[in-house]
Amino acid sequence: MGFIIAIVLVAFLLILITTNVRIVPQSEAYVLERLGAYLTTWETGIHFKIPLIDRIAKKVSLKEIVADFPPQPVITKDNVTMKIDTVIFFQITDAKLYTYGVTQPMFAIESITATTLRNLIGELELDESLSSRDHVNSSMRTILDIATDPWGIKVNRVELKNILPPKEIQEAMEKQMRAERGRREIILRAEGEKSSTILVAEGEKESLILNAEAEKQSAILYAEGRKIQKITEADGEAVAIRTIQSATAKGLEMLKEVHVDEAVLTIRGLEALAKVADGKSTKLIIPTDITNTNYMAKRELSNK
Repeated sequence: MGFIIAIVLVAFLLILITTNVRIVPQSEAYVLERLGAYLTTWETGIHFKIPLIDRIAKKVSLKEIVADFPPQPVITKDNVTMKIDTVIFFQITDAKLYTYGVTQPMFAIESITATTLRNLIGELELDESLSSRDHVNSSMRTILDIATDPWGIKVNRVELKNILPPKEIQEAMEKQMRAERGRREIILRAEGEKSSTILVAEGEKESLILNAEAEKQSAILYAEGRKIQKITEADGEAVAIRTIQSATAKGLEMLKEVHVDEAVLTIRGLEALAKVADGKSTKLIIPTDITNTNYMAKRELSNK
């Protein structure tokens, strides 16, 4: 009998120990109460509580939580009603404050998100609210982080997921968008035609300039060629004249050397005059002094 009682006591102790030993996993925290009052917060590891006195009030996850709230109706500054749904990324940093700070934390976060969103959008017109997402996101994150700090919650990020204006506003915006795209298309086409015209004009201008330069170079080269040709002809004529003069001078020197007398010169002059008379010319010029035939004779002898 005593043995059975001992076995029962040992089993009871084992059950008591196993049911009161807790292992807290990573990224979690347990809030422990003793006789209904907060005692401590268990972090990651193994812990033991006193049976019937201590109890685990709440198990809190320390991981980042993503809350996707349904669309909330908001009114812009220019009295346009639209729906906006938000996504909030937050994390519990204090398990005690999260457990005892607010009754329904998720409902509280959703409510303060909706009121903050209405206040911010109410200060903006429709166009501003559609183009100022970053401003609204940062403002909401700051406001929500301050508001949820007493609850042990850290708001890391807020995003406006969808902005849904009324149907008639959407249709008007689509028409405006199509008109804007048409206007941009016309502008781009006009700019393309303008650029093409400018390029063609510049090409024609360059062509005219190149043609003018080519004609100029051609004229310069032609003028230089003519100049060189004239210089060459003049040089040739000068050489010919010098040659004739040199030959005449040598002929005279030869006449002096052979001692040609007046009788021979007269006879040679008459022969030269006879040759002149044999020409086809209709005019014949005869020296007034027959003695001038000596010059013609000398000239003929010098030519020989």
